[in-house]
Amino acid sequence: MSDNQLTEQIERYLSGDMSKAERTAFETLRAENTDVNSKVTEHKHFTNLIKQYGERLELEQRLNAIHDEIDVHTLKEELMEHPSWIVQLWRNHHSKISVAASIAIFAVICTLFFTGYLSNREVNYVKLKGEVDRLKHSNAQIASTLNGIKTSNTNPGKYRGTGFAISSNGYIITDYHVVNNADSVSVQNAVGKSYSAKVIYAEPATDIAVLEITDPSFKTLGVIPYTFKKPESDIGENVFTIGYPRETMVLGAGYLAASSGFSGDSTAYQVSIPVDFGNSGGPLVDNKGNIIGIVNAKQTRTQGAAFAVKSGYLLKAISDIPADSLKKPLNLNNRNVLGGLNRAQQYKKMQNCVFMIRVYNQ
Repeated sequence: MSDNQLTEQIERYLSGDMSKAERTAFETLRAENTDVNSKVTEHKHFTNLIKQYGERLELEQRLNAIHDEIDVHTLKEELMEHPSWIVQLWRNHHSKISVAASIAIFAVICTLFFTGYLSNREVNYVKLKGEVDRLKHSNAQIASTLNGIKTSNTNPGKYRGTGFAISSNGYIITDYHVVNNADSVSVQNAVGKSYSAKVIYAEPATDIAVLEITDPSFKTLGVIPYTFKKPESDIGENVFTIGYPRETMVLGAGYLAASSGFSGDSTAYQVSIPVDFGNSGGPLVDNKGNIIGIVNAKQTRTQGAAFAVKSGYLLKAISDIPADSLKKPLNLNNRNVLGGLNRAQQYKKMQNCVFMIRVYNQ
């Protein structure tokens, strides 16, 4: 058998084109003839090298094509024209996008390793690192662009408010005007951890809304340290509130100034505490650590006064939540652990239960 004939037989053998009888005969020849067996091994190795080289070139071309397609400046101009849907996608799925990007980079590394591209470590490692760094840089630019668009296109008057927990398993109360017409809502705790949430009940007449944390990463808050006071409080009584008039939590102290709210509203108190729109939905607390109301800063700037819906109306709203809206039990705490503590100690125990409410509109 000539070398050309043997090469043809080897190629047919490796490609699986031989009949069963031919394959049996050829394997017998391999077993009996070490020279033929060596040629089969060498030919198979050579074929694999050619295949690996082709795959490496294809991968390089794909990486270059992907990078060339990522024009951050053009992308920013397009997103600025129609930003709402992509901003919404980024808000709801940025963690998944980050994971997907990480998996993609890992897949590239694995592909390069198994195709032999990493066999020359000193040369190809530098090339690979450059490609990965370039992709990471482009991804960071896109993320920065999206975050900038999110901030610049958010309505400041609807962007932030405050809410506080009414149960340890994720029910939060806030003002209705904070979440009204929201496309999506998230809550952020004192250490900056954010959770997705939804409105499960609202009473526009008293400006009250109840949220439920729906994020699967949320577990529990532990013991809620305060209770709701049912009787009305006395004028002149010292009170305080905790809220988010800015990005960090702020404590404000003052006193009850009147037993009625804006335009004589009997459902609310007037309070002498410096508050702003971001305080809306924050708890109004007496010296014993009882919740006596919920801050309503909707009229604050126009009237130069602060108001708070009385706790009795909060309790009524909670009791009016339809049973089919509650996916888990809503049990109010009946034990106040804040009594006898000073203001600083009360604040420390409460801060884990007070949330920034972030509202997003398209």
